[in-house]
Amino acid sequence: MDDAVTLWRGQRWAHLMADTLDELHAFAARLGIPRRAFQDKRSGAHYDVHADLRSIALALGAMPISRHRDRALLKSVIAQAKAQGRGEAP
Repeated sequence: MDDAVTLWRGQRWAHLMADTLDELHAFAARLGIPRRAFQDKRSGAHYDVHADLRSIALALGAMPISRHRDRALLKSVIAQAKAQGRGEAP
């Protein structure tokens, strides 16, 4: 899960991503995020998560990724999410 950096509708938002689509959908379901919120656009397969829900996700075991400190890891996760979104990865 990346930093909650995107400001939209008065809240900060982050991206919930995973190694596989099955893992991503299962974790989103644990957070109560409906499947219709799934996005597989240019930014890759992910769910948008507001800052309060991000805190809950981290408490449930999501791995935080800083856009400032973990650039190589974030780049890898985004590449994997993009591949998932294109149907090229598990």
